[in-house]
Order: sequence, then C-alpha cells, then structure tokens
Amino acid sequence: MGGELRQRVASGVAWSLGEKIASMLLQAGVSIVVLRMLTPDDMGIMTIPTVLVTLALVVVDSGFSQTLIRMPAPSERDYGAVFRFNVVVSLALYAALVAAMPWVARFYGMPLLTRIAPVLFLLLPLNALCVIPNTIFTRCFRFASLSKIVFASTFAGGAVAVGMACGGCGIWSLVGQRVTAMGVKALLLWRAGGWRPRASGGWRQLRAMAPFSLRLLATDLIAAVYNNVSQLFVGKLYPVDRLGFFNQAQKLRDLSVGSTMQAVQSVTFPALSAIAGDRVKFAESYRQVVMIVAFVMFPVTAGLICVAPDMFAALLGEKWMPIVPYFRTIALSGFFAPIASVAYNVLKVRSDGGVIVRLEVLKKVVMTLVLAATIPCGVLALTGGLAAMTFFEMVVNFGATTRYAGLTWGRFLRTLLPVALVTAAMAAAVCAVRLWVPLAPLPALLLQAVVGVLCYVGLSRLFRLEAWRTTLEIVKKLVGR
Repeated sequence: MGGELRQRVASGVAWSLGEKIASMLLQAGVSIVVLRMLTPDDMGIMTIPTVLVTLALVVVDSGFSQTLIRMPAPSERDYGAVFRFNVVVSLALYAALVAAMPWVARFYGMPLLTRIAPVLFLLLPLNALCVIPNTIFTRCFRFASLSKIVFASTFAGGAVAVGMACGGCGIWSLVGQRVTAMGVKALLLWRAGGWRPRASGGWRQLRAMAPFSLRLLATDLIAAVYNNVSQLFVGKLYPVDRLGFFNQAQKLRDLSVGSTMQAVQSVTFPALSAIAGDRVKFAESYRQVVMIVAFVMFPVTAGLICVAPDMFAALLGEKWMPIVPYFRTIALSGFFAPIASVAYNVLKVRSDGGVIVRLEVLKKVVMTLVLAATIPCGVLALTGGLAAMTFFEMVVNFGATTRYAGLTWGRFLRTLLPVALVTAAMAAAVCAVRLWVPLAPLPALLLQAVVGVLCYVGLSRLFRLEAWRTTLEIVKKLVGR
C-alpha cells in the first residue's frame, strides 16, 4: 500500500482498532460486573434468542451493504432501495420471531423466553436503520466518526446493563444493554451522517445488485448458522449452565478476536477494493495486512490462554471457574480466524463470488462432520472441534486467494514464522512465571501481563521483526499526523 491510500487505511485501522480496543475494555468491565451478579443459567437462557437475532440480522442486510461498498459510485436510488428493503424485512422478521417464541420456549423448557423476545427482537428494526448510514461512513473512510459513535453506543449499553444488574434486574440487564446500544447507535448515525432516504428506489435497483448480494447472503447466512448452531444443540442436549459456560467462553474470546477481525475487515474491504486492479500492489498490501494482524493477534491469543485460570479466578470468582477449559480451547481460534477473515475479504474483492459459495459449501460439509462427531462427546470436545475448524477455514480461504492475489504459500509462511516464534517464546515466559512465582490470582495476572508485554516487545525489537518495524512506522506516522 502506498501514498494516500496507505495513510487512509492506516488511519482507518487505527481508529477502528482503537474503538474496538476501547469497546473491548469497556465490555470486559461491564461483563465482569454483570457476570458476578448473574448465574451461568441466566447466560444460557439468553443464548437462545441471541442466536436467533444473529441469524435474522444477516437476512436483514442480505449482502446489499457489501455490494454498495464494492460499487464504484452507488446512487441515491441505490441507497434508498436498500434502506427500504432493510426496514421491511426487519419488521417482517420481528413479527415472525415473536410469534414463534412460545414454541421455542416450550422446546427448550425456558418459559422466560416469551417475555424477553418482544423486547430483545427490537434489535432488528433498530439495526435496519443503521445499515445505510454505516455503509456511507465506511465508503467515505469516516472511521474516526464511526468509531466514536460505536464507542458511545457501547458505553450507553454498558451503563444500562450495570445499572440494571445492580438494581437486581437479572437477565433483563442483558436485554437492556443490547437494545440500548443499538438504539443509541442508530440515533447517532442518523444525526452525524445527515443521510435521508430522499430518492425513490425499488426493485430495479435491487435486481441490479442482487446477483452479488444474494451470493454474499447465502455465504453469510450459512456461516452464521454454522457459527451458532452448536449453541442450539448444547441448549437442548446439556444442562443450561453448560450452555452458559460454552456461550460465555465464545463471547469472551470474541472480545479480543472478534473485535480485531471486525476492525480489520471493515477497513481492508473498501481499501483493497480501491487497488483491486493493481496485482502487485494488491499482493503486497494483502501480505502486510496478514502480517500486522498476526503480529497483534498471536500474542493476545497466546497470552489469554496462558493467564486464563488466574484471570477468571481474579475477575469472576469461583462460580465461573468451570469456564476455563472451554475458554482455553476455543481461544485457539484466535490464531487462525483473523487471517481467514482477511483472506475472505480478498475473495470478496477479487472474485465474482462463485468461489466464495463453493468454499462455503466445502467448509460447511466439513463443519457438519465436526459437529456430528463432537456434540455427542461433550461440550469440551465441541469447543475443540470448533477451534480445529477455524484452522481449516484459514487454510482453504488462503489457498483460494493464491489464485487471485499473487501471494504464495511460501511467502505467507515466511511472513508469519518470525511472529509465531516470538509469540511462542513470550508464552513460555508467561507460563514460567505462573509456575515459579506463587501469588494470589490478581497479582499473578498482573505480573504475567507485564512479563508477556516486555518479552514480546523486547524480542521483536531485538530480532528487528518486519512486523514490528512496519507497525512502528505506521504508529509514528499516525501520531505525527
């Protein structure tokens, strides 16, 4: 990446990642307060409607926002048509899900779901209001403003959750958090963006966008189903507290892994789209993104795995200690999922979408076999299967990009190997501290964090890693600006 584009991408990643880190820390603080007041059973009950909302949100968007980002110059009619589609579909899905919830509640033996659903499912129409303003902010690289809006909405939701939890509202504190955050985000996007659906648009615009959008809908919906279907099985086959442990392990993993993935994806897709015609520049940009993502995510993932026992003991207390093996296992996906996501973005930019569908079919066939083999063996076996699946997804996604992006397997591995070796050394140092220095959980956690950071930064500087030098260069330029 060179010149103005590189600066825009670097600035965008910095703002987006900064917001994700700030939101991650805020959500971590909120989670600590709320989880200490709620039970694993509460979290298990909340999982079922949350999964249904996640699937419905994919349908609400239907891939049209990504199509608008990919288009050279979408018109006001294009924006208007997609906006009206989003709103109509969200209202239809809201009505259908609320009507189906009594049956769902009986199936899972969770009568509380019928009371939660009408409020929680307001996320659908509220999200529909966000899609087009968020798309316009992304197309215009207004990541600074977007990051501030997302953080403000996260803060508002967190404040409501803590207040309701302290007031004894129980599971309703989680419902209030989600709905408040989405409502504030919609309000701020509309106030800051200034966009309104003025131009008329209809089926003609949607039909023109449909071929690519529907391919993305198919792949995103399949991915969402397979990412969440395991929770539906766990909720039916195992005690509700086991579902709570399993779900929270995934959510806590996503605070770091998911936040970074979203930050990189939201910026790299429009940036890579802008240089899709220059094969050499595209390949080098792709390599640098992978390298920097690995440089950030490898030590974070390894560190979380190493400090998990002390982290949960110090922050959540004894009732949540059974979550440790689930968290450690599912956290392994942090090594692979971000790279798989970057590769997926490359395929969205350079391919016609057909290869994405074929790859998703392959991955879901393998995923079906993994789920069928692991679910009967227990929740821990399931988490291991899911972690292994992210490795497989990274392999097939990157393998497909070698055809389109000009980045070979050899260069890919040579780029990641130095980062992996330094991460392994850091993890060994952190584990040694835990074994050799007997401390209470909180002091042990702080000491391990300090040792891990010093070791990783020190070794990166000592061996002059390319990833270290590139990241430092970007940070210096951003600070200078």
